[in-house]
Amino acid sequence: MLLRNMLLQRAVDTRGFQLNRQGKIGIAMGSEGHEAVQAGVGMAFVRGKDLLYPYYRNTGIVLACGFSLADLFRSQFARATDTTGGRSIINHITAKSKGIASISSIIASQCTHAVGAAFALKYRRESDRAVLCTFGEGATSEGEWHEAVNFAAIHRVPVIFVCENNQWAISTPASKQMANPSVAERAPGYGFEGVRVDGFDPVAVYAAVRRAREKAVGGGGPTLVEATCYRFLSHTTDDDERTYRTREEVAQERMKDPVPRFERRLVEQGVLSAEHIETMRAEIARLVNETTDAVEDEPLPAPETLYTQVYAGPTEPWA
Repeated sequence: MLLRNMLLQRAVDTRGFQLNRQGKIGIAMGSEGHEAVQAGVGMAFVRGKDLLYPYYRNTGIVLACGFSLADLFRSQFARATDTTGGRSIINHITAKSKGIASISSIIASQCTHAVGAAFALKYRRESDRAVLCTFGEGATSEGEWHEAVNFAAIHRVPVIFVCENNQWAISTPASKQMANPSVAERAPGYGFEGVRVDGFDPVAVYAAVRRAREKAVGGGGPTLVEATCYRFLSHTTDDDERTYRTREEVAQERMKDPVPRFERRLVEQGVLSAEHIETMRAEIARLVNETTDAVEDEPLPAPETLYTQVYAGPTEPWA
């Protein structure tokens, strides 16, 4: 359900910032303001068929695509039970069995990887399979992004590019990155379709990504979906957003918060009652609390495993 995923994202973000302030995890990265985008994209992803090449602010998408909540917290706590053995920085998860590629901090690097995977699907004639590639608007200033979209257009590979345009690339506003504020309008210059949607509306995002997927698996090539949203929190807990934007600006954008906005919509349309939503909130809070407590008690990586899962072959890099 879209709302459940959005509420889970918000609860996980809140807990991550709390754990950081308690000194239990080194850094936290929130996606408040992205909930509708990520819930919509996650619902459009076809489990067992599609491949996801996400970026570091994609908690909601990876959860919607089947990544375990416990594994998400294992990554945050850097426990030995983490899928990477506690090796990766916060939010840098991987789940090959679920079609989720490893997340990298190198901005836009996942774009060329995603296009390569989509080319492989086309080369192997694998039907009804597509690749979803997500990134922020800051990634569109990187050379790898341009190389990826150009290659995708030329070879008409089954890839959907989803830009989560939250207006800020850390401290750089979109106005300092691009003269044309619409990322979607760049797509025709490469020879394929670009679509701009309200990233505060999960249904609109789902519809746009679903259409793009149908086009991709039907041989129609790539689509660039730009979902406009806003990053309500600092870039990470190591960042102080007050140094580059005003409290008034954030407060103004908070009025569009996609979570209460979608809740009101569901209640007004008779889909859910306010009581049902409150019950869902309580269940999610309990789930997050119980999962956090359980994972926190799991062991840290043993010192003797320091050189494992780092290099292929011998565990000692000097051997």
